[in-house]
Amino acid sequence: MPISEDASLAYQQLQPDDILTSVESLGYRCDGRFLALNSYENRVYRIGIEDQPPVVAKFYRPARWNDDAILEEHMFSLELAQQDIPIVPPNTHDAKTLHKYGAFRFAVFAFHGGRTPELDNMDLLQQIGRLVARIHRVGEAKAFMHRPSLDLASYGEKSRDYLLNNAFIPLNLQSVYTGICEHLCDSIRGCYSRAGQPNHIRLHADFHPSNVLVAERMVHIVDLDDTRMGPSIQDLWMFLSGDRDEQTPQLEKLLEGYTGFRNFDARELHLIEALRTLRIMHYSAWLAKRWQDPAFQHAFPWFNSMRYWDEHILALREQAALMDEAPLAWQIQGNRA
Repeated sequence: MPISEDASLAYQQLQPDDILTSVESLGYRCDGRFLALNSYENRVYRIGIEDQPPVVAKFYRPARWNDDAILEEHMFSLELAQQDIPIVPPNTHDAKTLHKYGAFRFAVFAFHGGRTPELDNMDLLQQIGRLVARIHRVGEAKAFMHRPSLDLASYGEKSRDYLLNNAFIPLNLQSVYTGICEHLCDSIRGCYSRAGQPNHIRLHADFHPSNVLVAERMVHIVDLDDTRMGPSIQDLWMFLSGDRDEQTPQLEKLLEGYTGFRNFDARELHLIEALRTLRIMHYSAWLAKRWQDPAFQHAFPWFNSMRYWDEHILALREQAALMDEAPLAWQIQGNRA
């Protein structure tokens, strides 16, 4: 089963029989039930297992990460799990976590149900802050060798260049887009300067409410597929919602939990809007890179329209203004190592 030359079309060659046979090759006895879970970058399925709880099978997008990078993700997950952090690591079979069947690489995980956290639950935000700090204590122990950093070059400049070089930005908007990106890059550099050029550590890096599962009082953290090096605040800012007055008490609770386990440098608050800007730029380029995948065209039909690019440029202009504002305030309480 060779992979299509266009990796974006590769999943057309992953059929239900391939999914079940792949999992059964590890010794599981599938009961024939499977459900596609919400994932676009990879393909993720809940698989029913005879006389056992279901498992989750994740089929990695070809050509995105090499094996070494995927194994670093797995090893980081296992390190965290060994510290009783409620991460969901890959299952190990024959001393391996990454498996191959036909043309696809895949991993199998325990299934955990749950709902996304309610961001107005201050006790839960404090708990999430504690969990992030514990992840970062493990993350700062060493660096990734095969995974990139989240920075201006990788998320900002490369995203801009991809969109321009592949003719996604409409011709009549190219000069405007180029100009706002130049301004944003200068502003982002200024934010990093005010933040004291923070150290980069191993992060979850895509830590948002949809990657947290809450079931009663139990919390599980999933999906380290985007784990990489970056500043600590990256794993916190996506749990802030609403306007400035709403975000301030949310930040207080997150950092109240966080600083019970690890110091937090308040200068990193200058990075929140810079990182939000980089995420917006990266997201548009990600959609563009995957646009030939039929699943993306079905899920994001509004992408690559004139209206989309008008609204994208407007969002970037709003970010330029936000980066000029003072960062969120935080009253330091009991900051400790």
